[in-house]
Amino acid sequence: MNETGACIVQRDLTVLLEKEHPGFETAREQLSHYAELVKSPAYYHTYRITPLTLWHAASCGFTADRVLEELTSMARYGLPSGAAEDIRRWIDRYGQFKLRPVPGEPEQLELEYNGAGEFGLLERVAAQLVLPAGTWNLTDERHLRLSASKRGYLKQELARLGYPVLDEAGYHRGRTLEFAFRQELPEGRPFRLRPYQQEAVSAFAGKADDGGSGVVVLPCGAGKTVVGLAAMEQFQCETLILTSNVTSVRQWISELTSKTTLPAEAIGEYSGEKKQVKPVTVSTYQILTHRTRKEEGFKHMSLFNERDWGLIIYDEVHLLPAPIFRATADIQATRRLGLTATLIREDGCERDVFSLIGPKRYDVPWRTLEESGFIAQVDCQEIRVSMPEPHLDRYVMAEGREKFRIAAENPYKNEIVRRLLDRHRGRQVLIIGQYLDQLQSIARDLQVPLITGSTPQAERGRLFQAFREGELPVLAVSKVANFAVDLPDASVAIQISGSFGSRQEEAQRLGRILRPKRDGGRAYFYTIVSENTREQEFALRRQLFLLEQGYEYAVQRESEGGEA
Repeated sequence: MNETGACIVQRDLTVLLEKEHPGFETAREQLSHYAELVKSPAYYHTYRITPLTLWHAASCGFTADRVLEELTSMARYGLPSGAAEDIRRWIDRYGQFKLRPVPGEPEQLELEYNGAGEFGLLERVAAQLVLPAGTWNLTDERHLRLSASKRGYLKQELARLGYPVLDEAGYHRGRTLEFAFRQELPEGRPFRLRPYQQEAVSAFAGKADDGGSGVVVLPCGAGKTVVGLAAMEQFQCETLILTSNVTSVRQWISELTSKTTLPAEAIGEYSGEKKQVKPVTVSTYQILTHRTRKEEGFKHMSLFNERDWGLIIYDEVHLLPAPIFRATADIQATRRLGLTATLIREDGCERDVFSLIGPKRYDVPWRTLEESGFIAQVDCQEIRVSMPEPHLDRYVMAEGREKFRIAAENPYKNEIVRRLLDRHRGRQVLIIGQYLDQLQSIARDLQVPLITGSTPQAERGRLFQAFREGELPVLAVSKVANFAVDLPDASVAIQISGSFGSRQEEAQRLGRILRPKRDGGRAYFYTIVSENTREQEFALRRQLFLLEQGYEYAVQRESEGGEA
């Protein structure tokens, strides 16, 4: 027992962290490695330790002894009976099952169980596998043979059953592609990897380059694209890069041409507009999963087999659609790098990312990079706004999603936005929202340009470029700007509505303003919500991931006609 500890650990492996405790910051940083934040009321933050959070911790080198030592030092009343045993069991399962090649039989793999004291476990687990008959067989109580083509599916199945697989079956090199980083960028600035970027690539590559699957977690603005380029440079092979939209495709191509010696003719864009398959090909998840009718196949999914790729990079890996998971299960012999700001998926498929792309290999707390000057310092503020009476009457009578939308489209928000623009005059400001009617209204009132999903790609590019160059100080954007849009001088984001309680979206939107500012100034993130409504409840959930990273939201209550 530690009567001064910051945490209360409960038997179901939830952890209550006292917000006003002097050890709060240290405890939060420690918990972030092996627990996830699920609630953040005024006095106690609630974390949850799960098998998946412990497996990710184990993949980054955490042992059960270390986790238990940290929890014990933080736990005010000690660890409940059975909690330590559960934590040790889940962490110890990481690495009990190893997948290895079979010498002389390239079409076969062997799963080995090397745990202690559970005789017959492999047989019991194998009896629950949902894999085609004839693709696997038990050879003894500790070994299972399977077809190499079922490598990904076996890993998915075992993770589902609670047994993560340590994949040591190796990777093929793919076709060689030699290139190097430039020492100097086109504008004359020297270029070199930041220390954490080099650490991330080393963690992914493993010892003697025997690694090759897993996820690197870094904040937006911290240079995840450069980590991808560095992985390509490390392995010197033809690479397929998948990302979230065409704007991101072109940003990757720009980074490749400006930072590496790859010639332009070696880099292809595979999108709705172009179908270039080159030694380095950059495509979108949307084009690969496009089909005219539901009963048709995904004709562009063949891109996975168009060349002898040695590496596939999944940008914004938390967005992977289900068909891409299925295709990835078939190509487990190809190295796979996932890049993301957060492993959170609102659909609950984090375990599939773990199984098929790989475990977390590297992450850095956002606040650590902020303190080092690699991302901007940010002030976060939630502004709670009353609703006009007619709007409030509609809200009271509505149900479900309609209730949320009425609150989100509160017309009093427009005046708050206007005041914030006055406050930050001279800065580059993004107004971000979910609902097109609302965005069109505010863009019209403020006479600012608007980018939505229906904006032609050429027009999007023109507006983004004008914003980057300072010609447009304010830009309104829909969710198309949530991901992979490089706007380095954006320093203020005003969020007027969002996708319900999406923690992922909140993190991505904050990421739009995280690049360090040329003047060294701070960034400002405002989220405007209707007070005492479903929108306010969802806002608390949206903020969870950022709270876990060390950000705090100052709350300001605002009535129409007051000062923001």
